[in-house]
Amino acid sequence: MSAKKGDKVKVHFTGKTVDGNVFASSTEQEPLEFELGGGALLPGVEQAVEGMEKGDKKDVTLPPEESFGERHDELVIMVERSQFPEDFQPEIGLEFEVPQPDGSSAYFKVLEVGEDKVKLDGNHPLAGQTLTFELELLEITA
Repeated sequence: MSAKKGDKVKVHFTGKTVDGNVFASSTEQEPLEFELGGGALLPGVEQAVEGMEKGDKKDVTLPPEESFGERHDELVIMVERSQFPEDFQPEIGLEFEVPQPDGSSAYFKVLEVGEDKVKLDGNHPLAGQTLTFELELLEITA
């Protein structure tokens, strides 16, 4: 039986950048469980799992447009320090989230800290990168 849209599947995965750095893996923990075609994962990963059979292993390489998208310069912004809460101490490399009016969250990374302004990057940390995923399909339930 091969995996198809609507099936619940369990998958072990390891995600790597093109230089081999692992950014996420389930191999030392519980496998990832999701409904195929449900949109919970990157579209390229879901497409790769579709058609696999229990026990199959597959490596898939995803360009930025099939993973976290391209980097966008307009998402690098300067914000007045006065816009932050008084107890917020920005440091280079700090990552934080800001709740949005629609209930979602926007994620930012501090790039520079000046006296009056803070430079933030709103791009996903893996945006603009080609990624490789090692996949192993452990279970399929209809």
